[in-house]
Amino acid sequence: MVTRSDFNKYILPVYNPAGFIPKKAKGSYLWDQNGKKFIDFATGIAVSNLGHCHPRLIKALNDQSKSIWHLSNVLVNQPALKLAKLLCQKTFAEKVFFTNSGAEAVEAAIKTARKYSTSNFSKSKNEIIAFNDAFHGRTMMAIALNGSKRMTDGFGPMPKSIKHHEFNKIDGLESKFSNNTSAVILELVQGEAGIIPAKKKFVNVIVKLCKKNNALLIIDEVQSGVGRTGSLFAYEQYGIKPDILCSAKGMGNGIPIGAMLTTDKVAQNMIVGMHGSTYGGNPLACAVSKEVFEIISKQSFLKDVLKKEKLFLSLLNEMNEKVAVFSEIRSSGLWFGLKIDDTSKLTLANLMQASYKEGLMILKANNNTVRLAPSLNISKDDIERGVKKLEKAILSLV
Repeated sequence: MVTRSDFNKYILPVYNPAGFIPKKAKGSYLWDQNGKKFIDFATGIAVSNLGHCHPRLIKALNDQSKSIWHLSNVLVNQPALKLAKLLCQKTFAEKVFFTNSGAEAVEAAIKTARKYSTSNFSKSKNEIIAFNDAFHGRTMMAIALNGSKRMTDGFGPMPKSIKHHEFNKIDGLESKFSNNTSAVILELVQGEAGIIPAKKKFVNVIVKLCKKNNALLIIDEVQSGVGRTGSLFAYEQYGIKPDILCSAKGMGNGIPIGAMLTTDKVAQNMIVGMHGSTYGGNPLACAVSKEVFEIISKQSFLKDVLKKEKLFLSLLNEMNEKVAVFSEIRSSGLWFGLKIDDTSKLTLANLMQASYKEGLMILKANNNTVRLAPSLNISKDDIERGVKKLEKAILSLV
């Protein structure tokens, strides 16, 4: 049996996981090596949107595993083609490029945007506008886009031609644009910052400035996509059409897969050999992902997410009236940010440990915020049980 000390011995020390080791999971529950049961309000950081070991996904994976596991890009990949067709039917997209992660989708998006701009306008049209407190991944380009010195320190030199602006701030935004602006990359809900939705007026100004400056709009929905916010993708709630969209996390419900979605117009300059991925569009991952989208894209499913959001918010606010430790409770679908009051003695680290003790999995975000991301098909009873466990964990500390 492996132990937590084995992790420290063999794994690169870039993670600091909990002291227990999960052994199995089903639905909204997880069990550790000792049989302790947890309600999962984390879902692998907004990944297992349909909970653990969903029967339809198990069947899709098993069925595909009996035919083809891997194909190179010199052959047509049926599961990838079927998934791409479905994504184009369900979204604005006309072309899809499959990756293994969200960061890879972001890399593909930046390359595609710059190729479009430099091919159709000028070689100097390569600047990217990004926003402070964003999170686009941990590759070199992604950390440069994130706008955090904490994430770039010691890894320089960073990719150039990136400008940053304050999220949700309209003042001064236009001055960031020029004839050299290739694209804007934007999260419609900043997850790592603590579940902070973009204001519609802010988004509309960005759309207008992109059109005015012949710049592309890249929407990063790696975390917010695949039903998390109560629509298939969050951009639908803003009434906009991106030029490029990045997706991952919930796409495979735990099976590694990501995608860059775009239009024919933007895709036309990306020709054979300009980009690729050995495992991107893996048949096993695509078979599972297609089943995920078949389930989550149904309007009845998405409406239920919004109903559960209301229940969740009601319970969280009711809890906070008793414990009085959160200055703000934010939500976007089944995605919650609970900002710990600056005057509270409560700390994120202590609350994480207390929650584990009570049998509850939660997440932390930046800005002293608790992040909750339960499965989208979680039952009402499990929502109530989980919030009660969170309340008990808080009361043990204050």
